[in-house]
Amino acid sequence: MFIELSATSNFTFLTGASHPEELMDGVVGLGQNALAIADLNSVAGIVRAHVEAREIRRKTGTSPRLIPAALIRLTDGFTVTALPQDRSGWGRLCRLISTGRLRAPKGECYLGGDDLMDWGAGMDLLLHPPDETVRQVTPPEGGAGGWVPQVERLARRLGRDHLSLLMAPCYDGRDRNRFDRLAALADQLGLPTIASARPLMHKAARRPLADVLTAIRNGVRVDDLGRAAMIHAEQRLRSQAEMLKIFKGHEAAVHRTGEITGRLTFSLDELRYEYPSEISAGEDPTARLTRLTRDGLNWRYPQGVPEKVRKMADHELALIARLKYEPYFLTVRDVVAFARDKGILCQGRGSAANSVVCYALGVTSVSPEVGTMVFERFVSEARDEPPDIDVDFEHERREEVIQHIYEKYGRHRAGLCATVIHYRGKRAAREVGRAMGLSDDTLSAMSSQIWGWGGGEVSAERLREIGLDPADRRMMKTLSLISEIQGFPRHLSQHVGGFIMTEGRLDELVPVENATMENRTVIPWDKDDIDALGILKVDVLGLGMLSCIRKAFDLLSTHHKTRFTLATLPPEDPAVYDMLCEADSIGIFQVESRAQMNFLPRMKPRKFYDLVIQVAIIRPGPIQGDMVHPFIRRRNGLESVTFPSDALGEVLGKTLGVPLFQEQAMQIAIIGAGFSPEEADRLRRSLATFKKHGNVSEFHDRFMEGMRANGYDDDFSARCFSQIEGFGSYGFPESHAASFALLVYASAWLKHHHPGIFACALLNSQPMGFYAPAQIVRDARDHGVTVLPVCINASEWDNRMEKRADGTLALRLGFRQIRGISEEEGIWIEEARGNGYRAVEDVWRRAGVDTGVLTLLAEADAFAALGLARRDALWAARAVSPAKPLPLFAGDMDGEGVVEPAIIFAEMSEGEHVVEDYAAMRLTLRSHPMALLRSRLTSGYGNTFPLPPDRNIQCVCIVR
Repeated sequence: MFIELSATSNFTFLTGASHPEELMDGVVGLGQNALAIADLNSVAGIVRAHVEAREIRRKTGTSPRLIPAALIRLTDGFTVTALPQDRSGWGRLCRLISTGRLRAPKGECYLGGDDLMDWGAGMDLLLHPPDETVRQVTPPEGGAGGWVPQVERLARRLGRDHLSLLMAPCYDGRDRNRFDRLAALADQLGLPTIASARPLMHKAARRPLADVLTAIRNGVRVDDLGRAAMIHAEQRLRSQAEMLKIFKGHEAAVHRTGEITGRLTFSLDELRYEYPSEISAGEDPTARLTRLTRDGLNWRYPQGVPEKVRKMADHELALIARLKYEPYFLTVRDVVAFARDKGILCQGRGSAANSVVCYALGVTSVSPEVGTMVFERFVSEARDEPPDIDVDFEHERREEVIQHIYEKYGRHRAGLCATVIHYRGKRAAREVGRAMGLSDDTLSAMSSQIWGWGGGEVSAERLREIGLDPADRRMMKTLSLISEIQGFPRHLSQHVGGFIMTEGRLDELVPVENATMENRTVIPWDKDDIDALGILKVDVLGLGMLSCIRKAFDLLSTHHKTRFTLATLPPEDPAVYDMLCEADSIGIFQVESRAQMNFLPRMKPRKFYDLVIQVAIIRPGPIQGDMVHPFIRRRNGLESVTFPSDALGEVLGKTLGVPLFQEQAMQIAIIGAGFSPEEADRLRRSLATFKKHGNVSEFHDRFMEGMRANGYDDDFSARCFSQIEGFGSYGFPESHAASFALLVYASAWLKHHHPGIFACALLNSQPMGFYAPAQIVRDARDHGVTVLPVCINASEWDNRMEKRADGTLALRLGFRQIRGISEEEGIWIEEARGNGYRAVEDVWRRAGVDTGVLTLLAEADAFAALGLARRDALWAARAVSPAKPLPLFAGDMDGEGVVEPAIIFAEMSEGEHVVEDYAAMRLTLRSHPMALLRSRLTSGYGNTFPLPPDRNIQCVCIVR
């Protein structure tokens, strides 16, 4: 049987015109049972084809097989399709690609002939003849030129048994002569020939999109592609009958593909990920995890470990031991322990993070009694894959943790996951439209009609509204291509923090390459790919609120001699909940948005689990599923609490019979709709956060039928599934909500009891959150905090708490609040200050900053303490010059330089000061801007427009 051994997918970016899944489906439709996807110096797309083959097997019972491969192109143009024969060959292919990628910038691969000979063993290599040999009927004298000696060297090093000369048609009417010539060349080299269609797409209809991709890659219009355009749509998947017809007279090359396939035994299913062993001092992972858990429980419960908690810990440890997950938990624990030793605040979350074991190990500070989900729902014997634990670190110090992981494991054992950037929305419209020759004005108008990151379709009605003709032939084709390119990969980026760490070499499991960011290395597979292969990932994420809380804890220790951690904050403080019930939540983690502030007085949180619900309820899942209003009615006693059944009552008890969490949606599918563990697992995968592909809606009919069969009414079932669909866009599990709720409480506690310290820490952690520094400062002053301005002799780089004469603390704004001043410059000013500056020129002379910095300081009114008004300080800053002035007029000179006449500036008004404050620092400690207009508003300043008599209201138009 003919097997295609050199197909190119769209993971050869802007070249291939079909998804790996489409290629796999295509060969099955042609009656073939295998396919080799060989992307250029990459294996980024093969996992998707492998998963699709697995899915086809599940649905149809057929056994299609992905043959992992890569198209290796050396820097001199020498090209081979590399097909690993076994697991060892795969490891060498990964090392080969890693070698080229790590010596090149992101997206490039620099490989030479020696690299191919060093790593080419254990692979079948299909040699692509040089272009002049393929394209020309009568090639130049010398035939393949320097290509033949390179093949001879390769044959001597690797042997001829696993080398073949690839023949592919050009469909130009000269293929018969071309194949004869290539067969003669193969005989000369002592190599067999092998046939390939070299498909770039799964069907001919993708040719227009292939040309658009080429135009985007080359930065030209489709009309100007010239010879770069495809001259036909023949470079697609071919059936065996078609290949035999094309290669008439060379049928052996077609049949030999099956012969080669027979000795390619490697499958991605053979990849066995090994967790880092994490053995310490001769202690095996089981003993080490048990000891650390026992020690951690004694640390968490100094008054004695409750019997219930001890039993939960024993149960979890036994399950972890049976599944051999101890290295996973130890890996996460060691990363967290490093952060703790360095004083970096962190907090774990995820499916297993809210367990007793993680609480004892210090991965999370949320007591396990808070949650309602049992450990088996996250760490299951029926589901052979590791649990999920994400760890949030201070966003300003996360890089320290990332570099520690690289140093501990080595870059050959650790790397970040990739994130596939897909064509969506505005980008699809812009790039396809530009390739199709639409003007920039037209593209801007079209893009303005696309919202969010989703689809880029623009309706005909919208096009007419913006003055475009949807019936125009070019416009119709452009819209069709925009729709077709949706979901195509554009390029690879690095995951926000998903780390792969291995016991053996990571670069023998998957290639490793450089990221754009310095000192980062990544793998080409994203989180869905590694999840499908059962590979451990630990998310090392950055969270601004953790930076804020840690800085607030440090300020409390400095000024109040009290030391808190997330786990030791005074719990369940009624005054904190009173503040939240009033929606006084500016700056508080997760509940500072307008939607959350609107909901807080209705929710009226009075205990920690109320915050868990508060965090999770204002999300697309519950909102789309119409779960919010029923929950509030039941909570406020306006509606009776009922459960669809006793079984679902156990799942929905804490949420008053209304499903709010992703775990509950999963349990409804299992208990209510009768999903099997395998079906539930596929549903769970489809609910991945911010899913960029896949569709949870395929489960709709199965879900509704199952719910109906178990006696649940269609209205409840439809609402439940609507919520599940919402999770497909953005789901929020209870385990994540509990971890975030702890940060809600911590930030609320700090704001209520120490508003000045909280505001200071929040300002020092910017940028983050919903609110600008001006709103944070305004809110702090409303809470009784004294805020002092930036002062050349009192401020530091960071904002700080300053003790006043009466013993109270005031918030002193730092140099970081001034636009345009760098941290280095601010620290220089602080360090060179000594006993204080006496003049503007003094700052320049002692701190060594340039005159532009003096101007910025003057514009921020930082010299007020020296008795200099803003304009006077600005005039003095402009007068500072490193060069000595020329003595133009002797009578105007003194001992130092030019004697200038005294300048008396007009005093600035309050409004002018406010404007300059916002220009320099984005905030003011003077009047609120509206206070300057209030008298004009109340006196009816401007033009008034009377409304109809039945409206007792007037509109006031203010002209700025």
